[in-house]
Amino acid sequence: MQEFFTNKVIPLVMRFVTLKGVVALKDGLLYSMPLTIVGSIFLLLANFPIQAVVDWLDSMGWIDPLNQAYGATFNIVALIGVVGIAYEYVKNEGYQGLNAGVLAAVSFVLTTNPYVVAENGTVVNNVIDKTWTAGQGMIAAIVIGLLVGWTYAWFMKHDIRIKMPAGVPEGVANSFTALIPGFVIITGATLIYSFFKFVLDTTFIEAIYSFIQTPLQGLTDSLGGVIAVGLIIPFLWWFGVHGSTIVGGIMGSLLQSNSLANQAILDAGLELTIENGGRIVTQQFIDQFMTVTGAGLTIGLVVYMIFFAKSVQCKELGKLGGVPGLFNINEPILFGLPIVLNPFLLLPFILMPVISGIILYFCMSIGLVPLFSGVMVPWTTPPIISGFLVGGWKMALLQTAILTLSFFVYLPFIKKIDRMNYEAEKAAN
Repeated sequence: MQEFFTNKVIPLVMRFVTLKGVVALKDGLLYSMPLTIVGSIFLLLANFPIQAVVDWLDSMGWIDPLNQAYGATFNIVALIGVVGIAYEYVKNEGYQGLNAGVLAAVSFVLTTNPYVVAENGTVVNNVIDKTWTAGQGMIAAIVIGLLVGWTYAWFMKHDIRIKMPAGVPEGVANSFTALIPGFVIITGATLIYSFFKFVLDTTFIEAIYSFIQTPLQGLTDSLGGVIAVGLIIPFLWWFGVHGSTIVGGIMGSLLQSNSLANQAILDAGLELTIENGGRIVTQQFIDQFMTVTGAGLTIGLVVYMIFFAKSVQCKELGKLGGVPGLFNINEPILFGLPIVLNPFLLLPFILMPVISGIILYFCMSIGLVPLFSGVMVPWTTPPIISGFLVGGWKMALLQTAILTLSFFVYLPFIKKIDRMNYEAEKAAN
C-alpha cells in the first residue's frame, strides 16, 4: 500500500501542484497575506473583545480611522491577488512580470461596473465598488490573473512585441514591450465587459461570483469539506509532502472569501449568524483548529514525549519540538520522530484534525461558539492566544479542550513507540 501511494498517488499530486497555473495561484495570492494580517490588527482593535477598550477608543475618536485602515487592506485583497497571480505566472515563465500584473489590474477593474447604487437609489458614477475588490471578487481575480498571465507570456514566447534599440533605458523598453500584448488584453477585457453588460445584463465578476464562487464556497463551508481538508493535509504530510501549502494554495482564496463574507455581515450591522448567511469554515477554522501546533495537531504527542516518555530519544525529540510546536511548527517532530512514513502514527495523525474540525463545526452550528469574523492572526500565533484573538474566550476555551484531547488521541500510539525505543536503548546499554 505504501509503495502504491509513493509511486502512483504522490507523483500525480506533485504533477498537479507544480502546474504553472497552480504555482502562480499559490504564490500570487501570498501578496495579499500581509494586508489581511495587518488589517486584522486594526479590525481587532476596532472590535476588541473587551468592551471597555472599544468604548475608550470610541471616545478618543479612533474607531473611524481604525475601520478606514481595515477597509483599505481587507477590501482590496482581490485586486492585489489579480496583480500577484499574473505577475508570478509571467515571472515563472522567465519574463518581466510587473507589466502583466498592471494589465491584470486594469482588466479586473474594466470588467466591473464603474458606478455604485446608493441606498436611496442614487447612482454614483466614476467609482470602484470595493464589494468586488474584496472577498467576493476573489475567484474572478484568479481567473483574470491566470488568463492575463498566460496571454502576456504567450506574446513574449512568440516574440510579438515592440523592440527598442540597445541603450534605451530598461524601464522605457519594458513599457514598449507591453504595448502589443497590452492592447490585445485590454481589448479582450473590453469585449468581455460589453458582452456581459449588454447581453447578460451583469458583469463578468458578478457572474463568476454567482455561478462559480458561491457554489464553491458552499462546498468548502460544509461538514464534508471539513473532513476532506482534515484528511488531505496530514495525508500528504505523512508522505513528506507539504500538505498545508498545497491545500492552502488551492482552497485559500475560498476560505479567505468566507472570512470576508462574515465580516461583511458585521459591517452591515447584522448579527453574525448562520441564519444571516454566516460561514462556518473560514481560514481561521483551518489555522486555529485543524493545523494549530502543526499539521496533525501534534502538541499532545509533544507533551507526552517531554513529560512522560521513558526513552531518551523521545524525551530529547520532545524538547526539540516543544518550542516550535507552540508557534505551530512541527517539522522537528514530523521528520525527527518520525511521523512521516511511520505506520504506527498514521491513524492518529490523520484522525486528530478531522476530530477537531467536526467538534468545531458542530459547536458553531449550534451556537456554542461564535462564527469567525474577518479578524485573522499570523499562523505562527501560539494556540489559545490565537483562539482568544479570533473568537474570544469561548474559542480559546474550546481550543484548549481540543489540544488536551490530542494528548489522549496520540497516547496509546506514542506509548508503544516509546516502549520500543526504551527497550532498544536498554538492549544497547
